[in-house]
Amino acid sequence: MRVKISHVLTVLAFPLMLCAQVGINTTTPLSTLDLNGNLSVKTIGIPTPLYGGPAFSATPIDDGVYISLTPTAGSTEFYLPNAATVPGRIYILRNISNSVDATLYAAGGQFFAKDSNTATPQPLVMPANALVKTVIVISDGLNWTYIF
Repeated sequence: MRVKISHVLTVLAFPLMLCAQVGINTTTPLSTLDLNGNLSVKTIGIPTPLYGGPAFSATPIDDGVYISLTPTAGSTEFYLPNAATVPGRIYILRNISNSVDATLYAAGGQFFAKDSNTATPQPLVMPANALVKTVIVISDGLNWTYIF
């Protein structure tokens, strides 16, 4: 019985592909993705502002990681995508206005504070002049967890 070497190599390498780890700037990755160095992420709203939308016409947030929100009088609304369609996605949102609150909605899923099992009613308000101008939101595949 003749067996091709390529078949043998495929069979031997298959288990390695199931638990592959990728290292960037490291020869011994300890996680699925192991980064030894700095990480830059896409920013939105700097220097071009991401303006809010008027009532019932919110501006979608669907690109970038660090996003500067610029609400204006009468246009304060922003919305996140459906948490079920973007599991594991993380956004860092900052209200850069010093005079107008930003209001944040979700197209799907609810908001949960990091230390609560009770949903926070929408919208999530990001005050202009407060300690909570920045919020981190994380999709768990069903809802959004937020950390001020």
